[in-house]
Amino acid sequence: MSIGFEVTARSGAARRGRLTTAHGPVDTPAFMPVGTAATVKGILPEQVEALGAQIVLANTYHLMLRPTAEVVDKLGGLHRFMQWPGPVLTDSGGFQVMSLAKLRKLEETGVTFKSHVDGTEHRLTPERAVEIQDLLDSTITMVLDECTAWPATQAEAESSMELSMRWAARCREAFRQREGYGLFGIVQGSVYPDLRARSASTLIDIGFDGYAVGGLAVGEPQQEMLRILDATVPQLPEDRPRYLMGVGKPQDLVEAVWRGIDMFDCVLPTRCGRTGLAFVRRGKVVIKNARHREDPRPLDEDCTCPACAGGFSRGYLHHLFRTGEMLGPILLTLHNLAYYQTLMAELRSAIETDRLEEYRAWFQAEQAKGDIPPL
Repeated sequence: MSIGFEVTARSGAARRGRLTTAHGPVDTPAFMPVGTAATVKGILPEQVEALGAQIVLANTYHLMLRPTAEVVDKLGGLHRFMQWPGPVLTDSGGFQVMSLAKLRKLEETGVTFKSHVDGTEHRLTPERAVEIQDLLDSTITMVLDECTAWPATQAEAESSMELSMRWAARCREAFRQREGYGLFGIVQGSVYPDLRARSASTLIDIGFDGYAVGGLAVGEPQQEMLRILDATVPQLPEDRPRYLMGVGKPQDLVEAVWRGIDMFDCVLPTRCGRTGLAFVRRGKVVIKNARHREDPRPLDEDCTCPACAGGFSRGYLHHLFRTGEMLGPILLTLHNLAYYQTLMAELRSAIETDRLEEYRAWFQAEQAKGDIPPL
């Protein structure tokens, strides 16, 4: 295997581990801030690192359209291009092709689609997806898969999963093995445990550096997602990292770590930050609400992010959003990313001390209390 992974502690099914890559280590469980177009929107790379992130995510679909993988390669690769020296995982673009592209045509060989940006036609095959990620100098490359729609019948999910497995084998063949770089397979199968088991078995036979669970958090209820994780995670190798794609809410992260997931990504903390929703220890704060207009408190008294520790009150943040000042979204983005990284650090600590069950109960109780209104 080209990237190392060591499990250093356990608490029930949860694991504390460390990835070793060509661009540095990643302590797990880990949350990857999303830098879709080679930027975590609104903040500097050094700020992302200072908040505790060790790895970020970028996206093949968006970068192949603008500025193109070839341009990124000419400018020194993704790390130099975006001034992020640490590991980068790139999503292969399958989800975006299915959700954003116009007039897509899916075939055995790949998918032809029209750009959502300018309508130009493009073709993405498993081999091309791997080539693009190689040009980007991705630390972790994801296989191209078909993202199964939800809901889907078992027959539809089976056909989609089997296509994704054939594409995964082609990605494995096309991947250029290098020390410290890895290729992850993606388990599909919708909400059908038997299909998930077949998918996992097929990927293990092919052999990957890590295994992702895809096709969840696409509209199904949380209990459905957790049911599928309960059935799927035990099927995955103990000595390889496990990545739950596109998840998610803080409660989802805790529950997935409890079940043995090691890596996550989601646009939620940054997107919510830009639109005025902050995650706090006792739930959420909708900063545009009038109740915050004269509130002198920080978002979260226990938070050390630039917004909270910097002395910015809820009243000031409310003012920034109400007046359309760009500092508001920046500060809430910083806060939300800090919240997620703190959550990951607390989960790692709880696993190290074998207190995850206690931490999980405490976290759920705190979230249930809800935000305390101003005096």
